[in-house]
Amino acid sequence: MNRKKRLLDGLDLPRLTGIEIGPLFRPVVTKSEGDVIYIDHADTESIRKKYQNDPGVDIASIVEIDAVWGTQTLLECLNGQCVDYAVASHVIEHVPDLITWLEELRSVLKQKGELRLAVPDKRFTFDLIRRETELCDVLSAHIALARVPQPICILDHLLNVCRVDAKLAWDVALDASSVERCHRLIDAIPPARDAFQNGTYHDVHCWTFTPHSFAKLFEDLARVGLLHFSCESFFDTERYEIEFFVTLKASDDQEQIAHSWANMKKAVGVFVPRDVEPSGELSADALALVQSRNVALSRELDAAHRMIQDIKKSTSWRLTEPMRLLASALRRMRLGA
Repeated sequence: MNRKKRLLDGLDLPRLTGIEIGPLFRPVVTKSEGDVIYIDHADTESIRKKYQNDPGVDIASIVEIDAVWGTQTLLECLNGQCVDYAVASHVIEHVPDLITWLEELRSVLKQKGELRLAVPDKRFTFDLIRRETELCDVLSAHIALARVPQPICILDHLLNVCRVDAKLAWDVALDASSVERCHRLIDAIPPARDAFQNGTYHDVHCWTFTPHSFAKLFEDLARVGLLHFSCESFFDTERYEIEFFVTLKASDDQEQIAHSWANMKKAVGVFVPRDVEPSGELSADALALVQSRNVALSRELDAAHRMIQDIKKSTSWRLTEPMRLLASALRRMRLGA
């Protein structure tokens, strides 16, 4: 099943009306496939100007935006119209106030309408060494009525985004010592200060997820009554891919909502790097990282061994030996009892 089928699985597009958030130049649903309304934070001309110097964006292919979701609510943006489904590919991680964003989407969906999400998996993207988003992070932004990414999100993004090869991240346990950061501290402070003092929008990943942390966060939101979507289905991140897919269904049954996310949390796979290529041989990059990691671990082990030997030779170790023997005897007596 290809990416598009995983994201739209089960939707009868010709019979439905939907919205797509942030389609840019590669919409998931095309106008020829069904009645779809393209929505973004700005109009078409502004978006083209924003990406005019981005080599990764085909300016000529940017679609015409039908409605701008800016200072008004999404329901106002759609003139009170409700739809059957909403699609957002790599959008949720950018929204400053996740709770309000979800509530506004819920407000425009018909009964049992669905929200389809494609979500980047931090373990295989430039978010790799950033910390996973937790409930307190999302609640803080919601309490602040955040309209732009908060300074903490900007700082975490700019200080910790790094250059990551997805295939290598699947094969080797990458960490902060084995990746190159993209920005310096001096680059991170000005935009964070600008957002705080002037309310300027700086586009960053506000939130970072794995399938497990996503399910846990949504379960937590449900249990405090702040989520009105259940987990209808999901596709876990596939090997050498960087994203997972989740179908959310509008619901008001809080117990069922929480239970559905708990089920997803239990069902997602446990990621274990293979450290080997499919052929059974290490790539040059993987071999270098594994060797570097082994050398570091060996040094740590040697240092720990020397420390233990030094402690055993110390006066305090000899003086406390009777106490250790007594403690050991007492433990044996308790076990015998």
